[in-house]
Amino acid sequence: MSYLEATNNLYKQAALTPDVGLCCTTNPIWELPGLKIPKIMQEMNYGCGSTVHARDLSNNPKMLYVGVGGGMELLQFSYFNRQKGGVVGIDVVDEMLEASRKNFKIAEEENDWFKSDFVDLKKGDALNLPVADNTIDVAAQNCLFNIFKVEDLKRAIEEMYRVLKPHGKLVMSDPTCEQQMNEALRSDDRLRALCLSGSIPIKEYVKALTDVGFGTIEIRARKPYRILAPGAYPTKELIYIESIEVAAIKDPMPADGPCVFTGKAAIYYGNEDYFDDKKGHILLKNQPLAVCDKTAGALAALGREDIFISKSTFHYDGGGCC
Repeated sequence: MSYLEATNNLYKQAALTPDVGLCCTTNPIWELPGLKIPKIMQEMNYGCGSTVHARDLSNNPKMLYVGVGGGMELLQFSYFNRQKGGVVGIDVVDEMLEASRKNFKIAEEENDWFKSDFVDLKKGDALNLPVADNTIDVAAQNCLFNIFKVEDLKRAIEEMYRVLKPHGKLVMSDPTCEQQMNEALRSDDRLRALCLSGSIPIKEYVKALTDVGFGTIEIRARKPYRILAPGAYPTKELIYIESIEVAAIKDPMPADGPCVFTGKAAIYYGNEDYFDDKKGHILLKNQPLAVCDKTAGALAALGREDIFISKSTFHYDGGGCC
């Protein structure tokens, strides 16, 4: 049995019998006016963070969500686009699709604004999305891509890139790990399906996105997630896993490489009112400006004593420049 088959079997069982501890999100449930999340959706919240960010969802964007789970994030996305078929949900597991359909009927009873036909549920594979090119404004996946091995991960990201409109966003939440995992962990299909042993370092995760062509990357959050301890898992050392929330934007690739925001800021504190690097970056005196890692490096290379560059906070929520 392949690791993908193991994953499908695991989530088939999770659809038939909700498993509250299967995936542990570190995010609180959204509290929005008039939005009530049914209890069953909360119990089937098999993500490791959130892909729902209000600033991505203005002007009724066409949305795609891959790996539907219990439908919670699909319901949240529908809150921002109350149109028939405004959100497309795709899953390869029939039982998960059926569970979501049932959960949407409950959501209709608990939310007078919601209709099940706001969500177009489709049987499909992340490696071959049943979606036309350049038709989606915001695509999302939560705790799915970390399961894929290298070639399948590349294919899944290529598919998301293909269906997004120019300047569209791929919003994701996945576990990552900066430590080297041994082969016993990497080759354990169940641990990979459980969103544990497929975790890769953040730099490799970002490179997988930029290699496909995404010109702008935003790391929006980085949080503690799980511990793989000796005795409980096939490892001799403690393995620390984090979850990150990332947006990859289908911007043109800059000639000097992608703009990757990891939460760095530049602060000018010199004698003038502002500093202009003549490359599109103006730093007002004592006003922090969010900058991508590339710009942070270029400013640091100037060797000025009146510009402070912060370390990466791995939290970025828009603004700034590149």
